Amino acid sequence: MISIRLIFLFISSTVLISSCSSPKDKIPEVPVAETKVHKTVIYQIMTRLFGNKNTNNKPYGTLAENGVGKFNDITDTALKGIKELGVTHVWYTGVIEHALLTDYTKFGIPLDDADVVKGRAGSPYAIKDYYDVNPDLAVDVPRRMNEFEELVARTHLNGLKVIIDFVPNHVARAYHSDAKPSGIKDLGEEDDNAVSFKASNNFYYLPGQHFKPPVNYVSLGYQNTFPTKDGKYKEVPARASGNDQFTATPAITDWFETAKLNYGVDILNNRQTHFNPVPDTWLKMKDILLFWAQKNIDGFRCDMAEMVPVEFWAWVIPQVKEVNSKIIFIAEIYNPQQYKNYTEKGRFDFLYDKVQLYDQLRLLINQKATTTELPKIQQSLSGLNTRLVHFLENHDEQRIASPFFAGDPWKAVPAMVISATIDPSPVMIYFGQEVGEAGAGIEGFSGEDGRTTIFDYWGVPAHQAWMNEGKFDGGKLNDDQKQLRQFYGDILTLASSDPAIVLGKYFDLTQANAENGNIPSLVHAFVRTYGEESLVIVTNFSLKMEKVKLQLSDEAVGAMKLNKNTKYIGRDLLRSGMDIGFDNKFITELELPPHSAYIFKVKS
Repeated sequence: MISIRLIFLFISSTVLISSCSSPKDKIPEVPVAETKVHKTVIYQIMTRLFGNKNTNNKPYGTLAENGVGKFNDITDTALKGIKELGVTHVWYTGVIEHALLTDYTKFGIPLDDADVVKGRAGSPYAIKDYYDVNPDLAVDVPRRMNEFEELVARTHLNGLKVIIDFVPNHVARAYHSDAKPSGIKDLGEEDDNAVSFKASNNFYYLPGQHFKPPVNYVSLGYQNTFPTKDGKYKEVPARASGNDQFTATPAITDWFETAKLNYGVDILNNRQTHFNPVPDTWLKMKDILLFWAQKNIDGFRCDMAEMVPVEFWAWVIPQVKEVNSKIIFIAEIYNPQQYKNYTEKGRFDFLYDKVQLYDQLRLLINQKATTTELPKIQQSLSGLNTRLVHFLENHDEQRIASPFFAGDPWKAVPAMVISATIDPSPVMIYFGQEVGEAGAGIEGFSGEDGRTTIFDYWGVPAHQAWMNEGKFDGGKLNDDQKQLRQFYGDILTLASSDPAIVLGKYFDLTQANAENGNIPSLVHAFVRTYGEESLVIVTNFSLKMEKVKLQLSDEAVGAMKLNKNTKYIGRDLLRSGMDIGFDNKFITELELPPHSAYIFKVKS
């Protein structure tokens, strides 16, 4: 198969980005950015997995058997390697202390009941103590907060910013803070649990009912290795589960390991709101946000933000920004009808763009859609095109290289180029994505699902090849993985610094050219232009070579300030060495290999 993979293997791996002004017979130079403004590029790390060198990977293995990464494993060398990809922000996932099964009782940390912990390492979204960090991540457990603070400082020294999770919708069932500041009351400490709802309560209750964890979970066959996995977890009265399940017997597919927090919304009574006086949960969560904001972090990724009333965000975000004006808030949100509500009223800086761009690109990668849907999405998001976090992978999604998704990381090249360049919005990748991690194996609770586990201790093979026993030099990567990582470095560096991508206008070329029969249904094209910088971005999702006759729109020609009496060429910034030329009707013809992408810089 002729593909962009072969193009990358052909070009020298010593070059970072091909300059369109360099002759093809010379080594291209890195273009100098014409603006100091940068697109936000996020690199998500599952912190407990990132630095783990252990390759044992026993299903449901203990920490001692499978190992765990530490804050201290994320070294200066590792951070330099991340920054080389064009990254601006690192999202450290799983920092705050959550329920898990490793025994830290000798450090004064209570043992969690295995009946309400998913996996051995536990879900990072079942928070056990909002004022502490995960002891798994510390070399010296009593110094665990210090080690986190040192990681923040180390990240900043390497020119990167820090994002952590804020999990506002639910907590671990055994939530109890032993690290909270003096004067702070625990969640639920003063609740009236004799009633199902009360605006001043922190939880929702099921009076008179005993909570029962899923039977299926207890009978997975691993319970005999867990002293506390006996089906006898006690919670009376039962509380609603995190995914709004008001039942004492949630299913294994529910968020049964968590208890839903009450923000003054009477969910079972037509969602009536009680926001005056300010609910106690609001006050407690504001204190938590301020606690972490003062740790010198740069942003919060807010888990399931749309399950928390927008009125809370409108109230709390300005107060946090009074303490740290540059801190950013990213909402995990899946309802496009609420996008403007959560940016305008809720004051979020950025939102997930999952159900539109991600879902459509995934379909295209698997040839199950047509590219003419993409300009419709961009049009529908008009006014929000700087506020959406684009991605192809994160901890919730299946790995591109897994057979559950594409089976080949190179098939996502056109989608990655579109995600990174279609607008000024942030773009995010998940650690290991850049080297083709496939998420294979039955790790434990989540089984074989094409995802990298968030519940169990595990090693991530492709990432470990780049990590190379802590050298972080890619020493164990094969040639294909090296070329893939080079591609990610190229596209993310370009996206984060090129003025046309960071600041430019967008003009679709797909719709009109498709209507005119110039391009097939799996080819996509658009223009990004700013000042003297003009890019024509063309991608092919097809499994075969496609011949394309592409005409620039009148709008694009005007914005690019092109003259029909001048000859123009476009030179690819992604190492292919391909040039294109435009005639006096601003038409170019080209052949696109399967799964290929080109970013042509247009010059006279």
